[in-house]
Amino acid sequence: MSFGRKIADKIYTVGVIDWNRRLFDELVEIPDGTTYNSYFIDGSELKVLIDTVDTSKSDLLLKNLESLRVDRIDYIVANHAEQDHSSSIPVLLDKFPEAMVVTNAKCKDLLKEFLLIPDEKFRLISDGDRISLGDKTLVFQMTPWVHWPDTQCVYMPEDKILFSCDFFGSHIATSDLFCIDETISIPAAKHYYAEIMMPFRKIIRTNIEKLSQLDIQMIAPSHGPLHKEPQKIINTYKEWISDSVKNLVLIPYVSMHESTKIMAEYLTYTLIDMGVEVELMDLTSTDTGKIATSLVDAATVLIGSPTVLGGAHPLAAYVAFLANALRPKTRFVGIFGSYGWGGRMIEQLKGLLPNISGELLEPVIIKGIPKEKDFEQLKNLAIQICEKHKTI
Repeated sequence: MSFGRKIADKIYTVGVIDWNRRLFDELVEIPDGTTYNSYFIDGSELKVLIDTVDTSKSDLLLKNLESLRVDRIDYIVANHAEQDHSSSIPVLLDKFPEAMVVTNAKCKDLLKEFLLIPDEKFRLISDGDRISLGDKTLVFQMTPWVHWPDTQCVYMPEDKILFSCDFFGSHIATSDLFCIDETISIPAAKHYYAEIMMPFRKIIRTNIEKLSQLDIQMIAPSHGPLHKEPQKIINTYKEWISDSVKNLVLIPYVSMHESTKIMAEYLTYTLIDMGVEVELMDLTSTDTGKIATSLVDAATVLIGSPTVLGGAHPLAAYVAFLANALRPKTRFVGIFGSYGWGGRMIEQLKGLLPNISGELLEPVIIKGIPKEKDFEQLKNLAIQICEKHKTI
């Protein structure tokens, strides 16, 4: 079964829903699947496809085009070279040999390396360039580092649509063409932002400011449902990329023989009693997407770990590595845990966090099971966090 769905006059989505995908880039967990959005524009003079789909679904893309009786494509616009958007381009060039790939110089270089597309198949554009399709116009907006150096958006002034590529997207397999239920769409977009966009939030500020000069009535991303009320997702992004944090402590921990678990739970309920919101996450059962999403807002992160062969537990080391890679706006970072005979767990975890600009709190590391004096240290840590949160 195939279908192309109309989103505006002579503009159709011909992408594919991937109901069963659960891992992206062999790294990002996507429990709700994803979509690969591709858009066909039936211009009066030129026919254009904006972005393609993952090559595993290229046959469905072709069927969707056939359902619209598309017999000609003049331009394939590549907003981004990553293969989930681009890897069907060679299939389309075989089907429509007259088509040219329209993109910027950085994206062209990557597509040549990834897909072996020859030089003569490209038409290069730069920031602000326009291509007339007859009754419609493509205006190219360079938005580098959202989330690769080659990324761009396309604005169509006649319909006031922004084809935003990964910007404002979400990994969710849904039959809804547009965002309908914000209780579903916003968390999905936040999860997507956390794992893909968060390291580039300062650059994203510049790109959002640039796009805010446009009169946008619809955002058509390359993943997830479209936005018919674009200001909602734009304003939400502005909150995520701001420097403001919430009165929230994230406590990811792993425990081998209960000691670190007891510490984590004591910290959790002590902080709650002090009016601080807490998210407690056992690393043996929490997916990385949930951790990344909480990192978007958390004022404080406390990593709990036992000592394993003189160092941190691998799961605790991984969450430190993840936080360091995502570069959240976290203001305070702490380490707590336990040991049996000694080790360098604190030094190891600290060494994994060079990109975190937040203040490093005094660690609380105990020997064996927590005792009265240890609970006193944990209480003092909670008091310190509570007082610091009052200043943000």
